[in-house]
Amino acid sequence: MTVDFPQPDAPGHNIDLRPEFAPRWLSPLVSDVANGVICDRLRRVLAPPQRTETTKQAAVLMLLAGDPLAHTVPNDATVLLTHRSPTMRSHSGQIAFPGGRMDPTDHNVVDCALREAWEETGVDRMSVTPLVTFPMLHIRATGYPVHPVLGYWHRPSRVGVVSPNEADSVAAIPIAELADPSNRLTVEFDRWSGPAFRINDFIIWGFTGGLLDAMLYQAGWEQPWDSHKHYDLYDTLARSRNNERLT
Repeated sequence: MTVDFPQPDAPGHNIDLRPEFAPRWLSPLVSDVANGVICDRLRRVLAPPQRTETTKQAAVLMLLAGDPLAHTVPNDATVLLTHRSPTMRSHSGQIAFPGGRMDPTDHNVVDCALREAWEETGVDRMSVTPLVTFPMLHIRATGYPVHPVLGYWHRPSRVGVVSPNEADSVAAIPIAELADPSNRLTVEFDRWSGPAFRINDFIIWGFTGGLLDAMLYQAGWEQPWDSHKHYDLYDTLARSRNNERLT
């Protein structure tokens, strides 16, 4: 029997936060996010708060999966990421969390994050437990306000490329690979520098890299790595599979 993919979305459903259902290995991170604890290096990577219109806000889904019975981060823990199509007008070629701009029909930021994740990856919103929202953050290059939503993928569903014009690759990346010191680096251009990851010849940097770096640090999953050696951002991207517009 052929199963249509993706299944229809259910806008407005499963939009309440349920931190009490976080697995034990995620609970400390959920608590820290709820209490507004964001490490200093995340603040350095992102832009300072700005006054912006609510209609121009966006949301992204930080979707983590892993053994629900584990007490510490399990070996099968993953986070869902996409590769933005090089033809996109903004942030083209970047590795990113699923997400996008809020629509007037979105009930809240959770609804927006789940809708966008469904549009880009086909993830079933009912397979996700929304846990907590980060304080509103800003993209450094544009000042654009973004609401990250941390979710637990309690029933991993099929995901894949749904709209190649938006995201041409979708993957659940192991947390162990992100934490591996050999996959970590610091990139810089002009007067800016920030954490990055080299995964499958892609470079994860900027807003997404900063959030992943903060997540590893705050959750206690980080391994010692050499953050003092800096690499030129443009040279690093030119050698990657990102296919970003280097302008």
